[in-house]
Amino acid sequence: MRFSSRLPHGLQTNELADLLADKRRAGVRLFDLTESNPTHAGIAYPAGFLAGLAHEDATRYEPEPFGLPAARRAIAQEYGAPCDRVVLTASTSEAYAWLFKLLCDPGDEVLIPRPSYPLFEYLAALESVTVKHYGLFYDHGWFIDFHTLRQAITPRTRAIVLVNPNNPTGHFLRRHELAELESFGLPIISDEVFRDYLLEPEPDGVRTLQGAIDSTLVFTLNGLSKTVGLPQMKLAWMIAGGPRDEVAEALGRLELIADTYLSAGTPVQCALPSLLELRDSVQSQITERTRGNLEYLRASGLRTLQVEAGWYAIVAREEDLALHLLRDHNVLVQPGYFYDFESRGYLVLSLLTRPEEFREGVERIKSAG
Repeated sequence: MRFSSRLPHGLQTNELADLLADKRRAGVRLFDLTESNPTHAGIAYPAGFLAGLAHEDATRYEPEPFGLPAARRAIAQEYGAPCDRVVLTASTSEAYAWLFKLLCDPGDEVLIPRPSYPLFEYLAALESVTVKHYGLFYDHGWFIDFHTLRQAITPRTRAIVLVNPNNPTGHFLRRHELAELESFGLPIISDEVFRDYLLEPEPDGVRTLQGAIDSTLVFTLNGLSKTVGLPQMKLAWMIAGGPRDEVAEALGRLELIADTYLSAGTPVQCALPSLLELRDSVQSQITERTRGNLEYLRASGLRTLQVEAGWYAIVAREEDLALHLLRDHNVLVQPGYFYDFESRGYLVLSLLTRPEEFREGVERIKSAG
């Protein structure tokens, strides 16, 4: 049987996943420091918050390519953006897929930061787009390695992907980096899903690229998954910015893509204004959780890299301990190589983990040597 070359040739699991499956089958108590799902992490949602899904307007199907006007207005008001530049999708992953369709022909290239979230490789491959990496380096904070970015650009480069703040490093773009990034003249896709969750932000961080660049196309991405801790609601949005004529042409072409899929559900769009009202309650709980866990981690003596925002922290060790921690200490963490760290010895911990589990896991990491 022949399958598409856009899919991985092999679907084998790695050693860490195999060991985790064995532990779970055996009923071993694990200390999971990878939990990133707020609906599993003890975040409290108010009673009746799903009532908006039963809105009477949800009984009617209105095939709006960019989303229902009322829902788009809610996002426009929330982010101070023109309503006609707001596009709703089912997820930020889908937003990437649409933008790769918009900007790239098969075989064209997009630039992705390293380290960063590993999903990009799959999203690009499914659109027959090639990923080229540019580096990030750490020097009392994270920065773009512009030398590697320049080297990665070819005649087939169509966009620069920026994760701001980055996942998992948790750093924002610096102001002095913004002008240099703009100078390349390439469209920028800025994933800003963690922008609301501040931990130890630097004063020169660029919190959003929305409205920050006028000379080239910029698409800023966000969604309910992180904004109000509801990944199951499956609604995200992008906001287009840049030169007026280029934005108009891009949106005209994007409308055809959106009209082909019409993937955003009507009930969640009708409920969007009420779901956005959860923002303060959910974000305050998550921020209290992540800051408390980060404070405990820093006090533990483990070498923790600077983190400005988001739900993750990076612990630097002299060796790769992830497999050892799971096998001998029943602690699950993500190894840095999952995120394309160029050297081993990094552990990625979720600060969203319940505090008692997080603290026990940290103590076990310390005792691992």
